[in-house]
Amino acid sequence: MNKKKRILLKIGSNTLTKETNNISRGKIEDIANQIAKLKDTCEFIIVSSGAIAVAKQFVKLESKQEDVFVKQALASIGQPHLIRIYQEIFREYGLLSSQCLLSYSDFEKQQSKINIVNTINVLVNNNYIPIINENDTVATDEIQFGDNDKLAALTASLLDVDLLIIATNTNGIYTKESIKNKKPKTIEEVMDLGVLQQEVVSSKSTHGTGGMQSKIEAASLAKNANIETWIVNGLEDNFITNAFDNIVPFTKIK
Repeated sequence: MNKKKRILLKIGSNTLTKETNNISRGKIEDIANQIAKLKDTCEFIIVSSGAIAVAKQFVKLESKQEDVFVKQALASIGQPHLIRIYQEIFREYGLLSSQCLLSYSDFEKQQSKINIVNTINVLVNNNYIPIINENDTVATDEIQFGDNDKLAALTASLLDVDLLIIATNTNGIYTKESIKNKKPKTIEEVMDLGVLQQEVVSSKSTHGTGGMQSKIEAASLAKNANIETWIVNGLEDNFITNAFDNIVPFTKIK
């Protein structure tokens, strides 16, 4: 039996909301549909943001506390709803899913790292798709430092995946010159991250906390672990299968 390609798919809040103020069930259906089509050849692990975005749909918290604590509280409210939406939709496509909450400190302890690998391997080997988010209720890294891009790269490295796909709201990374000319042109393939670094225009996404800078840092971590990274436009339908078929522009960091 051929070994399946192991893919870590990172989905940010902007992709999940399709740049609105609500989680898009249609986008999660699109993701489920693609995974179902690819399940004979690929196994997926998902790192998903979106807990805070879900909570904001139906909760307004009153607080005199700092903004970061309000966001942590929102994450606590939104996370169970986010997982429920994933589980409901994935089930419709015959997919099983599970929740894993991780903190950056987990990647600093050898025993924690072994536990993560063993648990996720059991899930994947039994056809469960782990849906990973940072444990925002006790940690503030995602809230402060970049929309789970780093978490995705660390997880990809730890689990020795074959490919890291980062879904964003552009057709990959554009050249700086083309952005200036208002005719965005995708950098399709690159090996030298230094070259990419010079092209990045600093901007943050609407709901996310990342932007292209955090994606390049994630790709750098993945590259150190010998993992290829694709930065694709997750707002488009069939963005994973289209990237595999090379029929859409996206950035491939070899």
